[in-house]
Amino acid sequence: MKIVVFGPGRRTGALRDGMVVDVCGAFAKYAAEKTGETHPMTLAETLVPSDLARFIWGGERTLENAEKAIDYLMNEAQDRRDRRGGVLAHPISGTRLHAPRPAGSRIACAGGNFADHAAAMAEKMRGKPYEGDPRTEMRKTGIWGFWKVHRAVVGPEGEIIYPQKATRLDYEGELAIVLGKRGTDIKAKDAKDYIWGVTLLGDWSIRSPGEPAGPYRFAMGKNFDTSCSVGPCIAVGEADAFDCDVETLVNGEVRQSFSTRDMVFSFAEYLEYLSADFTLYPGDIISGGTAAGTAADSSPLLPDGASAPERFLKVGDSIEVRSSAIGSLRARVVAKNVSK
Repeated sequence: MKIVVFGPGRRTGALRDGMVVDVCGAFAKYAAEKTGETHPMTLAETLVPSDLARFIWGGERTLENAEKAIDYLMNEAQDRRDRRGGVLAHPISGTRLHAPRPAGSRIACAGGNFADHAAAMAEKMRGKPYEGDPRTEMRKTGIWGFWKVHRAVVGPEGEIIYPQKATRLDYEGELAIVLGKRGTDIKAKDAKDYIWGVTLLGDWSIRSPGEPAGPYRFAMGKNFDTSCSVGPCIAVGEADAFDCDVETLVNGEVRQSFSTRDMVFSFAEYLEYLSADFTLYPGDIISGGTAAGTAADSSPLLPDGASAPERFLKVGDSIEVRSSAIGSLRARVVAKNVSK
């Protein structure tokens, strides 16, 4: 099932046969027409909530009820409207999709988690070919990453506002997992029990200027308004988080092509690391990092040591992160509206 958030009410929907189905409304129709329920909407909001966070918290029972309702609406019902005449299945081409990020959820992003990307970055910094096995060296260094702390993220077909302070803005296409269970001190061997679904994530990164040196930093190059896109859906039970292909295109040109099976640290290891003495909740998102092909790792250096600007994002560029198992997450770069 592919779960989306849609429309002005930001309701939970599911993609089916080119349509966005209102799953809560569909269940209310099913309950009224199939079982004779006298308060179908109240029951529907309890069993198949219209709010994504509550939908995820509902677990397997909610998914089963949603599937039952969708099948009824699409295959058995005489029409696809609720009792008030409201439409319950909308053509996807004319429906606004939002980022499928549950309210209150947190986003953790893996850092330096693909050997080809890390090796290419190291070669640029050292000015010579990488020697040794980057994967082995990365595992010796250990897990690291950062949090995306902004309240809002960009949805499908959204806009990335070019940061006023940036001189080099980069793209990083990633695959992320969405958690379906609460957990603390999770063991890696139990990771699949906690993964509810997978989605795509665009990590838009300020490469220059960097932050001042210090023992701790605020990861401001990763946190500015519109610095993260999520979507177009959460694929539940339809994709293997540990073996999923992802591509990133800029203006139609493929820049990145990789599989999550090549992650240096797996999602299971990140779950174990992040949950140590720290509770993770349904709806929390963990992104697996990015592979080679970013502007930072593929651009030549200028005489002053800066990266050549040509491959970095510019106002007017279009970016697409896609996976056959999930769909396509597209965005475009726009100028910041600076009022005097």
